[in-house]
Amino acid sequence: MKKLTHTDKYGKAQMVDVGKKDVTRRHASASARVIMSAETLDAIRANKLKKGDVLATARIAGIMAAKKVSDLIPLTHPLAIEHVGVEFEFGDNAIIVKAEASVEAKTGVEMEALMAAAMAALTIYDMAKAMDRAMEITDIRLESKSGGRSGKYRRLK
Repeated sequence: MKKLTHTDKYGKAQMVDVGKKDVTRRHASASARVIMSAETLDAIRANKLKKGDVLATARIAGIMAAKKVSDLIPLTHPLAIEHVGVEFEFGDNAIIVKAEASVEAKTGVEMEALMAAAMAALTIYDMAKAMDRAMEITDIRLESKSGGRSGKYRRLK
């Protein structure tokens, strides 16, 4: 069995020691899907919701969340993130959130990209819930990562 990295020899939780790892360029992208009624999607697209600009607010929430990962997820390392981007695509009765993060560091930014996608999706729900409480947030997932010892990963579509 492969040794767990976040436990010590007694099985207790620990933060991974990255002190001896090399600093490399790290990049990760993640996505999430917010499924909603056609009416809700149209209202968001037309910026007609009472709470304001849903996508602008969701973008800021995603960026802010990526910067707070080490405060929210135990055992993650604080990173001086160099870039976080959050974009949106309209699908059939859904908004697809696409987030990315990058840094030069000793550990990756997968959690930062995932957090940005998840928080942007949650913010879309919050901003539009008065119109559509049946919205669903699905498919929060890592799309790609690069850098570090484990190399590149790209989700096969």
